[in-house]
Amino acid sequence: MNKRLWILLIGFSALIMSCSKKVAPTTLPAAVAKPALDVQEVDFEYFHGKARMILRDAKKEREVKANIRVRKDSVIWMTFSVIGVQGGKALINKDSITVVSNVDKEYYVFDYAELSKRYNFEINYKVIQAAMLGNLIMPRSDSDQVQQESSYFVLKQRAATNGVMVDNFINSASKKLEKVEMKEGNSDNSLIVNYSNFQPVGPALFPYNGTINLFYKTLGGLLNTTIIFEYNKAEVGDKELKFPFNIPKRYERR
Repeated sequence: MNKRLWILLIGFSALIMSCSKKVAPTTLPAAVAKPALDVQEVDFEYFHGKARMILRDAKKEREVKANIRVRKDSVIWMTFSVIGVQGGKALINKDSITVVSNVDKEYYVFDYAELSKRYNFEINYKVIQAAMLGNLIMPRSDSDQVQQESSYFVLKQRAATNGVMVDNFINSASKKLEKVEMKEGNSDNSLIVNYSNFQPVGPALFPYNGTINLFYKTLGGLLNTTIIFEYNKAEVGDKELKFPFNIPKRYERR
């Protein structure tokens, strides 16, 4: 497993944060009668999950097993393994993201300002946490627009600072977020997230399956990167979890 995998694994979190800027009032026309919309979200103190993750691009496909722990609004801890051997780990907190590759004996530390500049998006901890749990990535705002379709509500949001348009598709029966479409207004870059296989986890439904499709423009044309995750375990509770994380002194910082 090469070191780029760890960047891609964290990159998926970075890239899905395109709409995390503060929302200001926009020129979108107000709905005549805005339907009431109550979105059911996963609430918790501690989360623990195990998942299979597949990363696919035009050149190759890679698969890892991930062990995930989260303390609400505080820390996300992950380890990655292939064929039972731990290949790396990551620690995400409110200040930074640290990724360690045991294969290459090196590590990376990213602060959110650096990542925001790299991806031309504002990135923060809360957006990563929300995306991992299938919750709304952007906070609700008075400028949001709600449209009611046959079996869905569509919650339309816009980040005024970077021009990203966000459509959230909410199942009208379960009130769960099932699809997110994000588009940059000044490019062909877009992101589509699909959540499925909802099962009870605590008092709420949790998406055991998800697919992230990123379409981005390069000098060589429009490219597509796909990330698939399949949980086989997901638990929430108030029992304290541990987040052991150390970096061997011999590892080199990149």
